[in-house]
Amino acid sequence: MIKNIENIELHYLTLTDYKQLKEAMIQAYSSMPGSYWRESQIKSLIDKFPEGQVIIKINGELAGCALSIKLDYDSFDDQHTYEDITGNYTFNTHHEDGDVLYGIDVFIKKEYRGLRLGRRLYDYRKELAEKQNLKGIAFGGRIPNYHKYAATLSPKEYIESVKRKEIHDPVLNFQISNDFHPSKILKGYLEGDENSGEFAVLLEWDNIYYEKKSKKAATKKKVVRLGLIQWQMRLYKDLEELMQQAEYFVDAVSAYRSDFALFPEFFNAPLMADNNHLPESEAIRELAKYTPQIVQKFSELAITYNINIITGSMPEIKDELLYNAGYICKRDGSTERYEKLHVTPDEAKVWGMQGGNEIKTFDTDCGKIGVLICYDSEFPELSRILAEEGMDILFVPFLTDTQNGYSRVRHCAQARAIENECYVAIAGSVGNLPKVNNMDIQYAQSMVFTPCDFSFPANGIKAEATTNTEMILIADVDLDLLKDLNKFGSVRNLKDRRTDIFEVRKLSKK
Repeated sequence: MIKNIENIELHYLTLTDYKQLKEAMIQAYSSMPGSYWRESQIKSLIDKFPEGQVIIKINGELAGCALSIKLDYDSFDDQHTYEDITGNYTFNTHHEDGDVLYGIDVFIKKEYRGLRLGRRLYDYRKELAEKQNLKGIAFGGRIPNYHKYAATLSPKEYIESVKRKEIHDPVLNFQISNDFHPSKILKGYLEGDENSGEFAVLLEWDNIYYEKKSKKAATKKKVVRLGLIQWQMRLYKDLEELMQQAEYFVDAVSAYRSDFALFPEFFNAPLMADNNHLPESEAIRELAKYTPQIVQKFSELAITYNINIITGSMPEIKDELLYNAGYICKRDGSTERYEKLHVTPDEAKVWGMQGGNEIKTFDTDCGKIGVLICYDSEFPELSRILAEEGMDILFVPFLTDTQNGYSRVRHCAQARAIENECYVAIAGSVGNLPKVNNMDIQYAQSMVFTPCDFSFPANGIKAEATTNTEMILIADVDLDLLKDLNKFGSVRNLKDRRTDIFEVRKLSKK
């Protein structure tokens, strides 16, 4: 697996990529010499259906590719071959008004495997099928390990064994895990595929949002899935064990195709246990030494699991001063930092912590977001500034020890959702840490809040976790509903502000 990944980008394929594409195909299909697309064939695909040809680049180098066409699927027999589908490799079978996206090719270079890049390519295909209102996706999936079992198992028996996890087939296992279901065995599908015995499995994915074409106007909604981690405080022997638990939760919310994973404030506090003999102000500074490693690991997880991670918050030393800060680790490999602006009296008195100085929104592939750490959510001016910058979702990682402390965060966060016409997600820690001074007990109920209007839950609560229980919370939020609310809501908190008599604004830095 490649280290030091600086950037991951999804691009439409162009002819300037052909040299790298050819080299990658020769490597990917080493068992089938000469099995690569010629430049004229790639040009034909791009000319006919540019949106269907995409590549992933890592640090500027081609790492994977997915090629596809649209078919009038009913015009093909169930027992078709690869040659039939591609029109003898001319792609003249592509139909601009086709109703099914057919996968022609997909591969990841060996050195980039393990980063779940294939899943990104399939997610793109699914989004394309939904965007273009297609019935679904289909393709013939190779079974490259079948030659090892051909003497004792029929193709059907082989597939059933793979589905029961008795046999590992890297291609078929991957397709099934990405929601594709085997529907038929195709005999003589791909000439020269000896490892598969020239058999293939017809794999299909159904677009549940497909609608028969209508003359009525329809609006495509943008839905974002949030994954909140209600973290259990417990002792860990070292950083590696703590991050194993963090990866477990990232894996869990990613498995539900969440776009964001939100961790609580100071989720890494258990690592202070080894320094509990030190004064609290020194122990927190020892904890700050782990922060760069944690951020690096979260960035790797964001790439591997294709999810944007909001790291909660951690102590961090900048210019010899102690701050409470966190990072947004995006699935494209980039990171951005945010700070707690208002530290609590306890943070200042016991730890000597400083308040940050910068408030801003962050652009993501799922809209514009803001992050306010715990106490900051209790200052309405901050979220109003973020709302004026176009914030759709506000994330609030928090840490509260008592129910009354939690109630302050909870009710203020819900108020922020109403007054700023946005979604607000809060996530906290539960349990206790008997061997960490100043971190004895935690109280939390993670929640997702919405505005209160007819398109939203009547009580303004989209989802809520069980109080003081370790768990994840998954919720979908529709960003287009916020646009409708802003224009047509029963009340319009942002539009109806009396800016002729008051204003809230950011001061320029000195």
